[in-house]
Formats: sequence, structure tokens, C-alpha cells
Amino acid sequence: MSQPQQPDSLLTFPCVFPMKVMGRREDGFAQTVADIVVKHAPDFHPETIEMRTSKQGRYISFTVTINAKSREQLDALYSELSKHPMVTMVL
Repeated sequence: MSQPQQPDSLLTFPCVFPMKVMGRREDGFAQTVADIVVKHAPDFHPETIEMRTSKQGRYISFTVTINAKSREQLDALYSELSKHPMVTMVL
């Protein structure tokens, strides 16, 4: 018996896609995140970044919402953000 084919993605593109980026609270972190996101999603507006600081103020998270065009675009953005030394986690 053969298995039914699974779609490559559960997402239908284009779509609105939120991504959370977390790291230590340090100077330039917000600008770094914005620069990376704009590189992969040129229509992203940095002023739409939502920011939340941890209870003790040591960490910060940014929610960036992009108009995703493809799975490849999301993978490239996730990969670059994840590899940056200022970033602790990307969800």
C-alpha cells in the first residue's frame, strides 16, 4: 500500500507570516533584526516590529510579520536570523 503524498508545506503562498526573534537585550539588536528581515522581504516595514522585554529586562523578543512569497524565502530568513550571534532563538 502506498502512502498518500504529503504537501511540501501546510502554508499557501503568498501569506502573512509572523516570526518571533529572541535574544539578549543589547544595542543594535532591533536594527540588526530589521536589516535581515528587509533583506529577505523588501516590502517589510520595520516600524511594524512588535517588541517585548523579559520580566527582568535581560532579554527581548521581536515579532516580525512579513508577506511571505515562498517556503524558500521563509527558510532563508529563518536560517540567517538563527545564525546571527545576537539571536538566541527564532520561532
